[in-house]
Amino acid sequence: MEKVTSTIRLRMSAHDAHYGGNLVDGARMLNLFGDVATELLIRQDGDEGLFCAYDNVEFLAPVFAGDYIEAYGEITKVGNTSRKMTFEARKVITARTDISDSAAEVLAEPVVVCRASGTCVTPKECQRFNK
Repeated sequence: MEKVTSTIRLRMSAHDAHYGGNLVDGARMLNLFGDVATELLIRQDGDEGLFCAYDNVEFLAPVFAGDYIEAYGEITKVGNTSRKMTFEARKVITARTDISDSAAEVLAEPVVVCRASGTCVTPKECQRFNK
């Protein structure tokens, strides 16, 4: 099986901050993983499919407004209609509000902020590739 992967990168905005100190809700990482999963299914099957369940989620480090997050996913197992996936969200740029309101820093090494795994399904009648 050819490895199917997807990566998206975006900046967390003040709109994403849900808690004091501009802390971003961990659910925002799951939202990003959902977007990554959709792309993975499109690449695998030519259809958006459906996200069924996460079987593991780990929140490992805080995310703040102004941080840049790279969300990565890959399909690890393909069943008849199910697709097992793993995800990782990494902070690649961090806001440096301790310096100034607009300061930021590219991290020498990305910081893993969240990992997850789950299962998606593409109904057989919706699969256009790999039949």
